Amino acid sequence: MQRLCYGAVRLSMSGPRKLTPREAWHRYLNSRRTELTEETASTYHYRLKLFTEWCEDNGIETVAELDGWLLDQYESFRAGQNIASTTIHNEMETLKSFVEYLERIEAVDDDLGERVNVPDIPRGERSRETKLSADRAIPLIQNYRNDDTLSGTRSHALLETAWHTGARLGGLRSLDLRDFDREERTLEFVHRPETDTPLKNKNNGERIVGISEQVSKTIVEYIQSDRWDKHDENGRQPLFTSMQGRPSSNTVRIWMYMATFPCLHEECPHGYEKAACEFRCHSKSSQCPSSRAPHHVRTGSITWHRDRGVPKEVTENRVNASQDVIDEYYDKASRQERMEQRRRPHLHKLDIE
Repeated sequence: MQRLCYGAVRLSMSGPRKLTPREAWHRYLNSRRTELTEETASTYHYRLKLFTEWCEDNGIETVAELDGWLLDQYESFRAGQNIASTTIHNEMETLKSFVEYLERIEAVDDDLGERVNVPDIPRGERSRETKLSADRAIPLIQNYRNDDTLSGTRSHALLETAWHTGARLGGLRSLDLRDFDREERTLEFVHRPETDTPLKNKNNGERIVGISEQVSKTIVEYIQSDRWDKHDENGRQPLFTSMQGRPSSNTVRIWMYMATFPCLHEECPHGYEKAACEFRCHSKSSQCPSSRAPHHVRTGSITWHRDRGVPKEVTENRVNASQDVIDEYYDKASRQERMEQRRRPHLHKLDIE
């Protein structure tokens, strides 16, 4: 993966207030290069690109021209494009950070950042409800284990690893052979940005995660029978390999879509014939109504961890997320599920007899 290039940051001899929106955009992103992961920087790059192009289309030549009215006009412009409320919220949040940076370098009026409106959105709309539920994941995994043609395949090992660790896509992609300890039955997630496998939370994302004997057995079987013996361009040996070496993020995403096809263990719930189903090719695997991306597997895994009674602090460490984030974005148990699986078993503690 090649790092994004935000353009040369030239010195402005006439002062920061003469910076064009495009120059300021590049300068801001370069100033945050060391603190942002590549994925986050790419997201900020795109959001501010939209704002910069709007400024240019509306004849705004320097950032000093920005005021509360123009910022409000931009918000109205984006809201009028029929995009999700969460998208507008995130874009305006990034824009606010950008304007606060411009304040700091004295390129815009003081307190202009306070005039950027970040629209509030209902708590329930901040996260996606899509997940790989335990009701689907467990039969899938059991079928992989019991089917001699599927057991130990890359799809099997990838799904088992993702489900039992709750790892992010980047974490799965980052794993090397050396990160799997067969004897101790652990997987170690290491932040290695210099060789193209950063973790989302950088050094704070590093952790050793214990796995069960069955999951360890699956990984061993995969290594011995279905793993391509390849090195990546940095001389490392990825755990999950393609014919070329370490897979791209998009390739891992496609692998997970294909690993979660329901027709692997049952008749297609959507009425398609397996042999003729167009979703079974790589380019359309994401269009299967039941296939799931790594993020959906992570969401289902975290909910499963909580439903199985894994202590909160243990879940936090295994999946590398704070309890607040887990509660808001990942733990998708319904109210009925929470009552049945988490609370009802404790009712005996309240007996008066």
